[in-house]
Amino acid sequence: MSRKANMESSIYLGSDGLWHGRVTMGVKPDGSPDRRHRTGRTETEVARKVRELEKLRDEQRAPKAGRVPTVQTWMETYLTTIASLKLKPRSLDDYWSKTRNDIVPGIGQHRLNKLEPEHLEAMYARMLDEGHAPSHVLKVHRILSRALKIAHRRRMIVENVATLVDPPTVDETEANPFTQEEARAFLEAAAKRPTFVRWLVGVGMGFRQGETLGMRWKYVDLDEGLFHPRWQLQRLTWKHGCANPHACGERLHRFEPCPPACAVHKGYKRGCPKPCEKGCTKHASVCPERKGGGLVFTRPKTKKSRNPVPIPPPFIPPLRQLQNLQGQERAAAGDLWENHDVLFARPDGRPLDPRQDWEEFKELLDEAGINDRRLYDGSRHTAGTILNELGVDLVTIMEILRHTQVTQTRRYVKGRSEQTRDAMKRMGDAFLPQARTRPEEPAEGRTETGTETADTRAARARLRRRVR
Repeated sequence: MSRKANMESSIYLGSDGLWHGRVTMGVKPDGSPDRRHRTGRTETEVARKVRELEKLRDEQRAPKAGRVPTVQTWMETYLTTIASLKLKPRSLDDYWSKTRNDIVPGIGQHRLNKLEPEHLEAMYARMLDEGHAPSHVLKVHRILSRALKIAHRRRMIVENVATLVDPPTVDETEANPFTQEEARAFLEAAAKRPTFVRWLVGVGMGFRQGETLGMRWKYVDLDEGLFHPRWQLQRLTWKHGCANPHACGERLHRFEPCPPACAVHKGYKRGCPKPCEKGCTKHASVCPERKGGGLVFTRPKTKKSRNPVPIPPPFIPPLRQLQNLQGQERAAAGDLWENHDVLFARPDGRPLDPRQDWEEFKELLDEAGINDRRLYDGSRHTAGTILNELGVDLVTIMEILRHTQVTQTRRYVKGRSEQTRDAMKRMGDAFLPQARTRPEEPAEGRTETGTETADTRAARARLRRRVR
């Protein structure tokens, strides 16, 4: 038998009665030849498999040699060594949470190259049946799709199957900002509390909660009237710092579900927590060497978010009063004062807790007689909408809210029914001016140029006689 040329495939009938095909793909990382094997019952079947493999090789899309990892293994690698270099800490926590709770239990044992669109669709349908919101399922889909996209770039798989799946459709949450009257009532209720300036800045300037609570005096220029939002305050999930996370949280492991009338978790807003998995490594909050969690200062989301924002002149006197009051609290606390340099601090200098801040917002809604809504509606959406009502153009609002695109700003600005009614009134006046719709005046008060006559033959005749 003649020797095959370099990179030429071979197909032959083996002694086992099956047809075999061997394709040279190149070399492995260690320098040895990368020659792959395909089998089939007929020569035609093997020839088809060989042609497919050769096409992938020629287009440089062939997966790398070696055993392809499972979805669970790849997601852990992706989040640990790839996504962690780019994502913000809060986003990375969210990615880990959805990977542990949704992706790994659903499709974690499948190998990447064996993953099919049907596997993803079945997982999404199961999540919806369990009561997860479509927005939650969509977020899981995006996380998985991004991880598979990186695997495809690195030639670990031939195709990203997530692109073949249609995730659930999510209706965008409608904004419900304060009206100007509601904003005044809210701030009147807040004026009775020590945290009044925090709500004045949040509602009047449209800062995010983390940006407001993370403001530091170092980045506030009261003389120039500028805020420099360089930091934000966020609560991150604790991570184990010990060598054996499973044993560390042993006293908190609970492997059996709670009884129907559970009294232990009756105060939990989300109900009883799920039972622990067999090799549970959670409960890092009790780890003596825990790290990376709690209230921390992080950088804002984008570079545009760090742009300075002018302070409205009426806000400067309350800010100066707050600065003087905080100096008195620092002197009274003495050695107990923890200097974090934040504008809005507790009596001992520590930053305000975002959870308590959210609860105070709900209390203020009740005191002001305003129906329930999100904290984002009462701050960022409210600022954008009221600025629009005051006649500020969208580009300027975009700069104040520090958005990167004006299309994002449009989602924050909600048109009011009063504006819509006024716009349609002006539209009607453009087509049918008021002069044409007024009732006919008495004959003695008419003028030849100011009043139109009724559309009758007698009236037109009288008008002709007057003109002559």
